[in-house]
Amino acid sequence: MKFEKRSIAVRSGLVERPGFTTEDILWAVGIWSVILTLVPVIVFYLLMVA
Repeated sequence: MKFEKRSIAVRSGLVERPGFTTEDILWAVGIWSVILTLVPVIVFYLLMVA
């Protein structure tokens, strides 16, 4: 039985740079900063209401 190589045509930019981009890291930092700044506010509110 003969095996043939198959190649997939993709843009070269996607293959050369795998991993996280600068935009991904900025999104993650932004989301975590919002979460970490809201946690004390929520805890304080729950303590005052409860």
